[in-house]
Amino acid sequence: MKLPLDFYRRPDPVGIARELIGKHLFTRIDGVLTGGRIVETEAYAHLNDQACHSHLGRYTARTKIMYEPGGVAYTYLIYGRYTLFNIITNEAGKADAVLIRGLEPLEGIPEMLLRRGITAVQRNLTSGPGLLTQALGITTAHYGTDLTGNFIWMEDQGEKVAYEDIIASPRVGIDYAGEDAALPWRFRLKDSKWVSPAK
Repeated sequence: MKLPLDFYRRPDPVGIARELIGKHLFTRIDGVLTGGRIVETEAYAHLNDQACHSHLGRYTARTKIMYEPGGVAYTYLIYGRYTLFNIITNEAGKADAVLIRGLEPLEGIPEMLLRRGITAVQRNLTSGPGLLTQALGITTAHYGTDLTGNFIWMEDQGEKVAYEDIIASPRVGIDYAGEDAALPWRFRLKDSKWVSPAK
């Protein structure tokens, strides 16, 4: 069952990031279905979080989608090479987001391998935020995509992940965020080999 808009439009990005562990992310790009189970996420809050792109209330060409109602994709390029895929959460004007960092590949694996340019299923197929977007065909062209549509969506397939099976730790690569860098807002599925290798 696709996650409905009201799942995304709640006011707690940290809770949403945790709840997304065990949910499934799918894309249908050029008619090809790919997807898998979400095993790693990070939460970003518009209030009291210097790591969030919207924390100063800056409405820019890049961040404008963050101010839309939750349930749309926020994609952007890092290092001039990798697209990162974020889910906008909360109501309009409250620009929170959840970054998808790791995915266990389950559907359309041959296509994922082609997109990644590798020949065997291995950890670096989808274990990182810039790798999973390549595998799923997500690009900056998907900025603003409705996550209840037929191009990118999340599903609840009935799996219940125990609270103790989710590891909470500080987020990755946000040293610029000062004390907020220590917030335990990165969530990982315990013992999954598909989480990103970042410490």
